[in-house]
Amino acid sequence: MTRAARLAQTILAAASLGVMAMANGAATDDSSATPNVALSDASSPLPDPARARELLQLLKQDCGSCHGMRLTGGLGPPLTPAALRTKPAASLVATIEFGRPGTAMPPWRRFLSEAEARWLVARMVAGDVDAPR
Repeated sequence: MTRAARLAQTILAAASLGVMAMANGAATDDSSATPNVALSDASSPLPDPARARELLQLLKQDCGSCHGMRLTGGLGPPLTPAALRTKPAASLVATIEFGRPGTAMPPWRRFLSEAEARWLVARMVAGDVDAPR
């Protein structure tokens, strides 16, 4: 299977999960909706403190160059808790890993693992992007 086919398969699977969650009432336009991202996942260990600082620096500087230095939007969409709340975690992780073909969003898979991408997604959804835990 080609990389593009794997990406399409991942995004379609994530989108279908999001549609099923919406159908079950898990995701609504209500601003009090529960985030669609687990903050801790046994399959994604927390990075060590030094790596956590590196990842948060990458988020602020590299992601911030397109998504705004405060992650409130720019060339790319905002990465705030309110903007990400109803997005399926798997879709967000796939976007970080593989980018978005045909857009300015590059793949970051060379620079971080899937577990690290999940950790960053959880931090963004929680609005906790300033200091490692």
